Amino acid sequence: MSKRSARPGAAAAPCPCGTPAAYGDCCGRLHRGEAAASTAEQLMRSRYSAFAVGDAAYLLRTWHPRTRPRNLDLDPGLRWLRLEVIGAGDGTAFHTEGTVSFRALYRDAGGEGELREDSRFLRHEGAWTYLDALAPG
Repeated sequence: MSKRSARPGAAAAPCPCGTPAAYGDCCGRLHRGEAAASTAEQLMRSRYSAFAVGDAAYLLRTWHPRTRPRNLDLDPGLRWLRLEVIGAGDGTAFHTEGTVSFRALYRDAGGEGELREDSRFLRHEGAWTYLDALAPG
């Protein structure tokens, strides 16, 4: 995902990840380094929010070193609208890997679109990290 929207105006703004919590109490805590994702799904939601608020540093920090790009340029012309988690496999505190399927809606100069992905996550040094997207089956 290299699409983004405007940064929430305040920590009290709704979290982009779709939970009912405020950004500052939800994904904002992870972005600021005050908490770590406890599940693969929580990491995926926080990464979606990082794309939405333009936090490339968090995205790079939570990318597995085996597949992490050297840098990440987010497209300022895209706005993320909504995240829908379709399903998750493993990825709990008792697992070392997990998958999350999602659909993310966005708007750009060409109109609205969607990104569907089955993401794979691995623990690295005890923390959940994004590894890659699974090839469509």
